[in-house]
Amino acid sequence: MVTSYPFNVPRLVIAAPSSGSGKTTVATGLMAAFSERGLAVSPHKAGPDYIDPGYHALATGRPGRNLDAFMCGPELVAPLFAHGAAGCDLAVVEGVMGLYDGAAGRGELASTAQVAKLLRAPVVLVVDASSQSRSVAALVHGFASFDPQVRLGGVILNKVGSDRHEVMLREALEEAGMPVLGVLRRAPQVATPSRHLGLVPVAERHTDALASVAALAAQVRAGCDLDALMALARTAPPLDCEAWSPAAALTRSWGRTSASPAFEARDSEGSAPGNGAAPADLSGAPGRRPVVAVAGGAAFTFSYAEHTELLTAAGAEVVTFDPLRDEALPPGTSGLVIGGGFPEVYAPELSANEPLRAAVAAFAASGGPVAAECAGLLYLGRSLDGKPMCGVLDADARMSERLTLGYREAVAVSDSALAQAGTRLRGHEFHRTVIEPGAGAAPAWGFTHPERRVEGFVQQGVHASYLHTHWAAEPSVARRFAEAAAARR
Repeated sequence: MVTSYPFNVPRLVIAAPSSGSGKTTVATGLMAAFSERGLAVSPHKAGPDYIDPGYHALATGRPGRNLDAFMCGPELVAPLFAHGAAGCDLAVVEGVMGLYDGAAGRGELASTAQVAKLLRAPVVLVVDASSQSRSVAALVHGFASFDPQVRLGGVILNKVGSDRHEVMLREALEEAGMPVLGVLRRAPQVATPSRHLGLVPVAERHTDALASVAALAAQVRAGCDLDALMALARTAPPLDCEAWSPAAALTRSWGRTSASPAFEARDSEGSAPGNGAAPADLSGAPGRRPVVAVAGGAAFTFSYAEHTELLTAAGAEVVTFDPLRDEALPPGTSGLVIGGGFPEVYAPELSANEPLRAAVAAFAASGGPVAAECAGLLYLGRSLDGKPMCGVLDADARMSERLTLGYREAVAVSDSALAQAGTRLRGHEFHRTVIEPGAGAAPAWGFTHPERRVEGFVQQGVHASYLHTHWAAEPSVARRFAEAAAARR
């Protein structure tokens, strides 16, 4: 039984005035440097980003976890944090965008500042000092005073040009009463490569990524006062919260549906949604656990750790496969999850793996449950940039110059193996591709904010959409999917 308790782990939130200031450099370097000291470091990322947590995991040897107050709700930020940080000596949370930037038009919602307040954690501000000297004090003073509930505990100066530059910056911040906890010089040799959606994921450059993380650790170790940072982390007071548990979450969340008046909720046969009755307990079901195959490898790197944990708690055996290398689905596959990633980068290789494409198409044609997000949607289509894909969906995808980015509020329009029609979820879109048509005869989601439109495909057991979701916000989707997989054993 999970109960509330004072959860006390030293913790820091690494923030910045704006994107590009060096948050990932500092946060990843700190995680690695403290891990080298023998500490168990829990890595976290504010917001929906999938890529940075991969570097965090490499630095700490623990799963990188996201804390997203928009997708999961503010009430789950501390419990999810406590779940990930249980038993650790230190937790480091990398922020998102600028300290006070969050969901557009929603005030502080999903901002780093909100996460810091929910965690009662001190904030370290990473400042790109490359084009300023005494003005840094005014900048830092503004961030420190903007919200009195945000406790700014010190500054790490990044991209400092010289000893003289460092002296001027330190003098200015001393005058402002703000501790300098670290000074990092310009170091292009530890820069990590980027492309159209951010950093190149760890899975695509594992050996080089290991070297990058080691270089970041060395840079942070040399330039930051680790003892002072640890002392600051220890000033965080206990959190009186219940740690999130996948097993407990599954027993509490099912049937929470509310169809939007803007969209007609329907199942794949056009009937009314189900009544939301409690799902069967799979843990005691006779026979082998249903195998849920989850796409991985370099082309499909986007996933949240809690998804696998929820599927496992719901009674599934989760097995990873690589669509770039494996020519068959894992033995006994009765459910298929294909998440996000970069299939556009690997379109020729994915297309060349004809045996697996045929296996995926056959599984979907047999009515097998398939949950596909973004990259998974593209993989299930007829083609991607002219290269044949699985052909499960009568749709073609291509790269676009336009970046589609932002939070979405959605309601399930059609009953599927993933979501009961009427189920409400918040999610995130992040892609530079378009698929035509954008929705099937039975759409997956109806977006209610910030725009009204239908999107995605539901056919037989397939649920495919651009929308990234965090299943901790609505664990019933994991239970529903595991049940659909179990029905095929």
